Amino acid sequence: MAAISRREFFRKAATDAAVAGFLAAAAGGGKIHANPLGLPIGSQTYPHRQRIQSGDFAGLLKDMKGIGIEIIELCSPSYAEFASLADGKATRKIIDDNGLKCPSAHFGMNVLRTRQPEMIQWAKDIGMTQMATASLPGKVTNGMTTLDEVKRAADEYNKIAAAARAAGLQQLLHNEGFENSRLEDGRLTYPVLLEHLDPDLVKMQFQMSSMRTVGDPIMYFTNHPGRFHSAHLQGVDTTLGMQTSRAGVPPAKPTPEEAAAAGQGRGGRGGGQGGGAALAVGEDTVDWPKVFAAAKLGGLKNYFIEQPWDVTVKGVAYLKTLNVA
Repeated sequence: MAAISRREFFRKAATDAAVAGFLAAAAGGGKIHANPLGLPIGSQTYPHRQRIQSGDFAGLLKDMKGIGIEIIELCSPSYAEFASLADGKATRKIIDDNGLKCPSAHFGMNVLRTRQPEMIQWAKDIGMTQMATASLPGKVTNGMTTLDEVKRAADEYNKIAAAARAAGLQQLLHNEGFENSRLEDGRLTYPVLLEHLDPDLVKMQFQMSSMRTVGDPIMYFTNHPGRFHSAHLQGVDTTLGMQTSRAGVPPAKPTPEEAAAAGQGRGGRGGGQGGGAALAVGEDTVDWPKVFAAAKLGGLKNYFIEQPWDVTVKGVAYLKTLNVA
């Protein structure tokens, strides 16, 4: 067993004690807030993109507000379905008029490579504090990548995040494809990537539907305090066990069990867009009070349900019943 320094020993002891306190409070039913951690309930708008593309952005926001959603996460206007939102100031007015806030959006790597200043200004016009990316473009073949690819992808993203930081915005990284792969030596890519991303410049946005591929979110939140500022929520049937990553694998029809557990969206998104009945948050087997308690230590600042509308409605209703302080 490797020796650890005195400083590391006390840091770990303090972290473990904090986690125990959060989990005990959750188990004891400490009822301080109506929503988990007192944070506003959010929704990613990608599963509802057709309404935006058809010109019903305001109607979508009105419906979201009506069920108790208070914040949204957009996708950049480089996504075809979101092109109508290219005027950031006009978009912000629609959001404000419907009583919501938009702290974050997703940006593809292509647009961050070629139009980052423009995207930063769009984000600031809407009032965002975060800029997220669904996945890094590392090369993956049959679910496998290399350490060199991890280092290359991390170096590029650190530079992108530095430019965002200079503009007063926090860069986030989601985990959709490359991040869920494995290295040739069998290690999961995700924790290795965490070692190579600058912990100050790049915060993480955990995809809950990926927990059957990359592992327990509680483990990540507690092992990396302050690194996880955001999360996408999907219902997950954890009794189905772990599955291998589909990153870099030719598209295949998911099994009925997999489709029901999470659904398949763009690049593996858990938006429930690819057939099958997605599980709602709260109608699954995830211990959400413990997840949120650990997420507090992880640094959670916001979270967004990312599921079809009928499932989102159920998830919001469930989240309103949680009282994790």
